[in-house]
This record gives sequence, C-alpha cells and structure tokens, in this order.
Amino acid sequence: MNNVTWYRDTITKEELANLPSETFNGRIYVITTINDAEKAIAELRKQSIIGFDTETKPSHKKGDSHNISLIQLCANDFCFLFRVKNEPQILKLVLSILEDETILKIGLSLKDDFRGLSINDNFSPKNFIELQSYVKEFGIKDNGLSRIYANLFDKRISKKQRLSNWEADFLTNEQKNYAALDAWATRRIYIELENFKNSNNTI
Repeated sequence: MNNVTWYRDTITKEELANLPSETFNGRIYVITTINDAEKAIAELRKQSIIGFDTETKPSHKKGDSHNISLIQLCANDFCFLFRVKNEPQILKLVLSILEDETILKIGLSLKDDFRGLSINDNFSPKNFIELQSYVKEFGIKDNGLSRIYANLFDKRISKKQRLSNWEADFLTNEQKNYAALDAWATRRIYIELENFKNSNNTI
C-alpha cells in the first residue's frame, strides 16, 4: 500500500465534534406504494454501485424488538427510502436488488442489517462490500461510519436521528436527511478509496 495518503487513519472524539456537519444535497424519495417501488427499483437497476443502509425503531425495554422499518438505497445524487414495515410486496422488490449480483452494494455493519432481513425466507444477499473490513486495507482504524467519513472528508455525520421513531406515520425532514446521508456516505467512501487505490496503482 502506498504510504502517501490524504486522510487520517483515526480521529478523536474531540476532533470529530469540531468538524462541520455533512449534508446530503441530492433528491430524496420516500417510497410507500408498490407502484412507486417498482419505478424506484427500475431506476436502481441502472446503477452499478449503490449505498445501502437500514433503520429500525429503537427498543427501550429488555426483550423488546422491532423489524426493519426503512431500507435506504442511494446513488450519487438521489436516494430512495423504502418504508417496508408491514409492506411485504415493497420489501420483496427491495430484496430483489439486494440479491442482484450485477449491482455492487456498499454498507457498514452489514451483519446487523442482514440479521434483520433474515426473517424473510431464502434471503440471499449478493455483491456487497462491508466498509468496516474494506477500509482496513487503507490503514483506517475506525469502524463507525461517522469517524470513517470524517477521516476522509473532514466532515461529521450527525447521529442525532438514529434513535428516533422510524415507524412514525410520517418521517420528519431530519429523519429523511439522516437516513439518506448514511446510505449515500457509504457509497462515497468506497468510491473515494477505490479512486485513490487505482490512482496509486495499489491494486
């Protein structure tokens, strides 16, 4: 691996807190109907690389658990937020993308996401990159999305909405932006590091 880098290998809590917040400036679409889901999936099939994440309503009591409420799939300048709670047909369409071998999906802590989706019989995710493992190739020591992103781009991803109610009847603008940013950021990290690797002939 080339030793010349522009990014940190780790960042302190204090350094992270002092960075400006990142925002997602693309289009965000909340998908709640099968018709819209079909159109979104058709658009996603045109992409070669998409960012992936999920959101689940937090549990506040011991033994309490919830199914995944939201699945985010993002390209460079747009993001679809699929509301899959109690929507098996929409979920089925999304799973078809997650099982598509021709589309590369980028995520972080995928084991947790896959565990949440494993309630669906025969779910078989294909062509995923786990960022927590991938960034180690570049000497990055941090595991969390916000820290990894900050190491590369000197901006902070706010996690304030992480424990909000993802099963609410309507998502707030803050929830939408947070959800889109998390999925979009995984894609941006991967592409940035791939470009760096290729430009330095470090394959």
